[in-house]
Amino acid sequence: MHLPITEEKVFKDPVHNYIHVQDDIIWRLINTPEFQRLRRVRQLGTSYLTFHGAEHSRFSHSLGVYEITRRIISQFERRGYPDWPKEERLLALCAALLHDLGHGPFSHSIEEAFQMNHEDWTCKILLGDTFVNKVLLEVAADFPQRVASVIDKTYEKPIVINLVTSPLDADRMDYLLRDAYYTGVNYGKIDMDRILRMLRPFRDRVVVKESGMHAVEDYLMSRYQMYWQIYFHPVTRSSEIILRQIFRRAKELYHAGYTFHFMVEPLPALFEGKLTVGQYLRLDEALIQTAFLQWTSEEDELLRDLCGRFIHRRLYKYVEIDNIDKETVDAIRQAFRASGLNPAYDLEIDNPTDLPYDEFHSGSSQNNKQILLLDRHDHVRELSEVSDIVRSISGIQHGRYRLYFPEEKVRKVFDTLPEDIKAILGQG
Repeated sequence: MHLPITEEKVFKDPVHNYIHVQDDIIWRLINTPEFQRLRRVRQLGTSYLTFHGAEHSRFSHSLGVYEITRRIISQFERRGYPDWPKEERLLALCAALLHDLGHGPFSHSIEEAFQMNHEDWTCKILLGDTFVNKVLLEVAADFPQRVASVIDKTYEKPIVINLVTSPLDADRMDYLLRDAYYTGVNYGKIDMDRILRMLRPFRDRVVVKESGMHAVEDYLMSRYQMYWQIYFHPVTRSSEIILRQIFRRAKELYHAGYTFHFMVEPLPALFEGKLTVGQYLRLDEALIQTAFLQWTSEEDELLRDLCGRFIHRRLYKYVEIDNIDKETVDAIRQAFRASGLNPAYDLEIDNPTDLPYDEFHSGSSQNNKQILLLDRHDHVRELSEVSDIVRSISGIQHGRYRLYFPEEKVRKVFDTLPEDIKAILGQG
C-alpha cells in the first residue's frame, strides 16, 4: 500500500506556477535515474535552432502533464462524481508522469531515422530491470504492467487512458502552454482553468460540459496555429532533415565497415538495431551532439559536412510549391545527379500533412479520438456536430510542398541545370 508523502513537495513552474507532489511514490519516481534523464532531452527537438528559447525539456513537460492530471482528478474527487473510479488515482498520476519516459534524443527525428517508437520504449523501461520498475512494484506486483497498459492504450478502463491520451488530454494541454511560453508566441495560450472546470467523468469517458464548448474551440484553434507556426515551421523541418541525414549517413558508414575517429557506446548498438534498455537509457542529446561535434572532423566528406551544418546551423534552403508530381521529382533528382550533386542527400521533398483535427469529423467510429459534449439532459454529442468552428478546421491540411537543398552547392552548378528545374529552385 502506498503512503502519502510526509511533507508535500512543490516545484516552481513557469507555466503552472506550482507543481504539487503529494504521494511518496510520485516523488520517488521523479528521482529515479530514468526520469532524471529526461532533463537531457529537449521537448521540441531541433526547434531551438528556430526559436532560441525552446530549450525546455521532457522532464519539465512530464511534470506539467502530471500536475494537470492531478488537478483534474482532484476536481473529480472533490465534487464526488460517481463515474470516476477513485481507486485509479495513483495509476493515472503515474501514467501521466511517466508517459514520455521512452523519448530519445531529438525525439521524433531519431524515431524516424531508426524506426523506433517512444511509447514502446516507455513500456520497456517500465517493465525492465530499472529503478522506475522497482518503485512501481512497491505498489503492487502488477502495477508496472498496469501503468504500461495505460501508456499503450490497452488498459481496461478507457477513462484512465483518456486523461493521458485523447484529443483533449493533459499531455496536449501542457505542451501547448509550455511550447508557446518557451517559443515566445501567443498561439498556444488557452483558458486551461475553464477547460478543467468543464471536464466531467461520464460512462468511462472524460467529457466536456456543453457550456465549455467555446473554451475547447479556442484550444483547438490554438493547437492548429501551433502546429503550422511552430511544430511544422520550415526552418525547423530543415534542421530535422539534416539530423535524419546524419543518422542515415553514420549508419551507412558503420555497416560499410568505415572506421570512425570517434565512436562511443551505445551508438554501435543503435546502428545495429540491437539496443538493450540499459543502452537506450544512455542515449541523450549531450551524447549525440558530442558525437556530431567530433564527426565534423571525420574523413567522410558527407558526414563531416552534414554534422557541420547541424552544429553551426548552416541549414538547407527551401522553396515552396503548390504541388509536385513524381515525374518532376525524378527529373530534379536526375538533373542533380548529372550536375555532380548527390540527390539522396542534396534534395529533400517535404510535405507536412499531419491532420491534428481530422479525428473530429462527425460520425467517426473511433470514440477515443472524439471530444464529447455533455448536455444538461446527460446526452453526449461529438464536438463537430455542434461547433461550426471545429467543422471548419476538421481535416484542413496545408498542401504546399517544400524542396530543401544546400544552397551553396546548388548555386555552383545552377547554370548546368535545365531551365524548368532552375525555375522551380529559383522561387525562394
